[in-house]
Amino acid sequence: MFIWEGVSEFVAVAEAESFTAAAKRLGISTAQVSRQVSALESRLSTKLLYRTTRKVSVTEAGQTYYEYCRQVLDGLEEAERAMTNLQLIPKGKLRLTAPVTYGEKVIAPLVNDFVLRYPELEVQLNLTNQKLDLVGGGYDLAIRLGKLEDSTMMAKRLSSRTLYVCASPNYLSTYGVPHSLSELEQHNCLLGNLDYWRFQERGKSHNVRVKGNMKCDSGWALLDAALKGIGIVQLPDYYVQPSLDCGKLVNLLEHYQEADDGIWAVYPHNRHLSPKVRMLLDFFDESLSKNK
Repeated sequence: MFIWEGVSEFVAVAEAESFTAAAKRLGISTAQVSRQVSALESRLSTKLLYRTTRKVSVTEAGQTYYEYCRQVLDGLEEAERAMTNLQLIPKGKLRLTAPVTYGEKVIAPLVNDFVLRYPELEVQLNLTNQKLDLVGGGYDLAIRLGKLEDSTMMAKRLSSRTLYVCASPNYLSTYGVPHSLSELEQHNCLLGNLDYWRFQERGKSHNVRVKGNMKCDSGWALLDAALKGIGIVQLPDYYVQPSLDCGKLVNLLEHYQEADDGIWAVYPHNRHLSPKVRMLLDFFDESLSKNK
């Protein structure tokens, strides 16, 4: 096994031609430098330095040893720079998953911006509404919406989403505007995967079962149906916000609107989060923080 003791001290003395200058460069005492170099010479059974009261010079053997040691130390410095650069410039493979619609509309454009900034990354983005096994699938990160299940994963809140109940002005002019949760029974409610809608009543979450003539697992299809006046829909803001802003849809039952859901980055529990994942998390956080 190679023993490092004395090597850095010897190289510093050889380059500075002074024990005092070498000690100052290394931030240690002159006596410690002298002891380490002497111990190195004893271990090698070779005189590396000529010492006089006025000058320190390198012996012929010392010059040969210095050249090898300098190469090794240069290699170590290069390795340290490489590690620093890895933290400054993300590179290599990065695997993440996100829900389909939110992934297409929000996450994928952000990932593309991140890749533009760091083109040495190789990204695999899997858009699916299934909750994948991150560890088993080798994923670095997942975007999850809503309330998180208990797990051993780490989670960082990136943003929030608002659930809106809304309908087109044409539908409301024909069938009237509901002002209470009980009035939803009188309306055609367009359903997704669930047969209930989420509300908040008297400070508590409250699920209300609804029914209608359409059920579809596509939020875009439900949005299109609502815009065409077929019925009332409950969808997250990233589906309906533009239509609400321009008046194509009307927000309903605002007093019963549930508190915003969280949008989370979830990742395997790891004390040493890789720099590329940490930087992507920071990038998501900075980009989405206005909606927290």
